[in-house]
Amino acid sequence: MPDLPTSPCAAAAPKPPLRKIDWLERDIAVERRTDGVIVLKSRFALQAYAPHLPAMLAKWAQQRPDSTWLAQRSGPDRQWRKLTYAEAKHTVDALTQGLLNLGLAPGRTVVILSGNSIEHALMTQAAMQARLPVAPISPAYSLMSQDHAKLKYLFGLVKPAVVMVQDGPSFARALAALDLSGVTVVHVAQPAEGIASLAFADLAATVATADVARSIAGITPQTIGKLLFTSGSTGMPKAVINTQQMMCANVAMASQVRRAPPGQAAVYLDWMPWNHTMGGNALFNALLNDGGTLYIDDGRPTPGLFDETLRNLREISPTYYANVPSGYAALAAAMEKDEALCLSFFKHLNLLAYGGARLPDDLFDRMQALAVQATGQRIVFYTGWGSTETAPTSTGTYWDTERVGLIGLPFPGVELKLVPTAAAGRYELRLRGVNVMPGYYDQPELTRAAFDAEGFYCIGDAGTLVDPADPAQGLAFAGRVAEEFKLMTGTFVHVGELRTNAIAAASPVLLDALVAGQDRPFVGLLAWPNLHACRQLINEPDADYARVVAHPEVLACLQRGLAAHNRASGGSSSLRVARALLMTEPPSIDGNELTDKGYINQRAGLDRRAVLVERLYANPPASDVIVLD
Repeated sequence: MPDLPTSPCAAAAPKPPLRKIDWLERDIAVERRTDGVIVLKSRFALQAYAPHLPAMLAKWAQQRPDSTWLAQRSGPDRQWRKLTYAEAKHTVDALTQGLLNLGLAPGRTVVILSGNSIEHALMTQAAMQARLPVAPISPAYSLMSQDHAKLKYLFGLVKPAVVMVQDGPSFARALAALDLSGVTVVHVAQPAEGIASLAFADLAATVATADVARSIAGITPQTIGKLLFTSGSTGMPKAVINTQQMMCANVAMASQVRRAPPGQAAVYLDWMPWNHTMGGNALFNALLNDGGTLYIDDGRPTPGLFDETLRNLREISPTYYANVPSGYAALAAAMEKDEALCLSFFKHLNLLAYGGARLPDDLFDRMQALAVQATGQRIVFYTGWGSTETAPTSTGTYWDTERVGLIGLPFPGVELKLVPTAAAGRYELRLRGVNVMPGYYDQPELTRAAFDAEGFYCIGDAGTLVDPADPAQGLAFAGRVAEEFKLMTGTFVHVGELRTNAIAAASPVLLDALVAGQDRPFVGLLAWPNLHACRQLINEPDADYARVVAHPEVLACLQRGLAAHNRASGGSSSLRVARALLMTEPPSIDGNELTDKGYINQRAGLDRRAVLVERLYANPPASDVIVLD
């Protein structure tokens, strides 16, 4: 019997089930004020949390001494070097004693210039045990900068007593740019020529005494554990005070809304830098709280480095995995061609998480198709929202959502204040809770300016309610308030929302973009191509930026994506992109276009590329400018 045509009115086939997650119930108290302000708060009280991070390490060293805490590839054969909780606690105590023996004044800082490593983690825990704030500074300020201006500024701000580098020669130029008078330099691999330094191994060989236990006993909830630096998108980075209470409470918030599966040890494979609050707090601290295993991924979602991530994922099956959208794009492309990789990745996976930008809808669908292929189930994509000043995550999508672009609802212990803006339905977001910073280090005037009269931290982001009548449906991210501008027609352009939606629509060819149009007749984009994805698209693995931005397939893909974005915008001039121009010069750290966390400074970028802005708006348009109907 021949197949009958499917009726257009037939019910859609049911979707495969989602892998079960034990979420906290969404029970949100809503306060609506007469001035339009809304305050949201979970009705659940925040659960008890650890007194400090060193207590977490001590707990697992006693309860799971032989379990692996950290692993990292090393040596010429690039095999996994593993460190158990018991080994880590022994070494951290020795390092703590070594720091105490330096006789430093209370509160002096320990700066770490290098990237993620086992030694970085050990020194961080030791500094905390010695009650010395640890300040990890982005390696980009040392290795990518030519003038080291931000590095020197931060060094002068926190005035460290100890500086650690993984490899002295790699950081020799940066160290030479600093005034190291009275500073103890610690190197892991080898010293920098001409700079006196102490070997990490020698410091780790110190015999611990009762002084270590006494120092740990002196840690209070308000003891500064870390100084983490803001992105510097509006000037020089600020040093955010992260107390032990902030960090431990935030870990408890995240674990309360998503309860771990019983009997399953957490396994993470992650690359996100520990100088950034997401990698260093949201992920690292959560893993330590759970007593899980972290495989340090030396790969990155960039050309030439993502192969290392793929190699690792063929060996390590994580229970939780987080990445930025560009990383998921590269991963999906690889798994679509490699069934064994796909099976390994999804084998034990409970949850996917993303951040940094909106996840494109087509990428969401591709990842779910791969999950079903490997497991017969779909995997929830989770995301949270916050900042360096909030330790970092204050809200999360703690339910089985299938929509991207949300920032969720407040965690227990967090109050979220929504202040109406000039645009109907759009709110400026503010936060209050135990996870919010006490202030910026040694900058009281900036601290005062960061809070409103009720003590809410003014984060600077905007959001919209998914359902104004039912706030429990959550909020969607709507960009940065300070980035908004008006077209010459007087229409407001919400830069963050437009930028993320346009990049998502043009997936996978765009990596990021500058949104132009202030006092102009229409919106234009100066865009950076996603080199890795574009190379895959045109099947030219060695293509450079000049080749990519001129390739017909890349331009056609970009034009199709932006045209689709414009159709979805409903014709509003504030939401549609009229012209686009692909750029070949990457964003500059020294030019303040790119923060150490990879965020784009819109104002600095447009100022620095004023010539390209004029080219974008020239009439008639140049041949390399894409004009959309």
